[in-house]
Amino acid sequence: MIAFDEAELIVRLRTGDNAAYEHLFRTHAGAMMAVARRFFGDTDDAAEAVQDAFVSAFKAMTVFEGTAKLGTWLHRITVNACLLKLRGRKRSRLVPLGEGEVASAAGCDSGLSQAETCTRVRACVEQLPEAYRAVIRLRDLEGLSTEETAARLGVNSGAVKTRLHRARQALKSILEPQFANAV
Repeated sequence: MIAFDEAELIVRLRTGDNAAYEHLFRTHAGAMMAVARRFFGDTDDAAEAVQDAFVSAFKAMTVFEGTAKLGTWLHRITVNACLLKLRGRKRSRLVPLGEGEVASAAGCDSGLSQAETCTRVRACVEQLPEAYRAVIRLRDLEGLSTEETAARLGVNSGAVKTRLHRARQALKSILEPQFANAV
């Protein structure tokens, strides 16, 4: 396998060099699959999300600005591909309830309330400033360590800890009224 430095790799990817695409795949597929497995476990959905992410990345290579490392950019694309797949999955499972089904649906298990809780929490996370959203996603949703999060965000570990604390406090202040009304 040919080794490329990142700048050279980007140039070669933009010109459509097959060896560069193969290098990109071999270098980053494992990390991208690890991210997808956090969303879907070891399933075909994870592999499909990674495939979708690579297709998106290959199509968007000409507009990649290079302000982030290629691995960080691919990580974000993978997360977005996973979220899109999850949204599609939720849409396909929705079944409209008729009048006769409302009563039986009201007595269903806590799975629905758990899904509703997840939806509310994700919506509240989206209300946070971008710096807080990013640290919450990386640490709490994706399970990265403080050091991994710091590397992805380009800051030191202390900054990650501070942002995470502040982000959780801000999220708590947004969530409390949401769940106080639900009880």
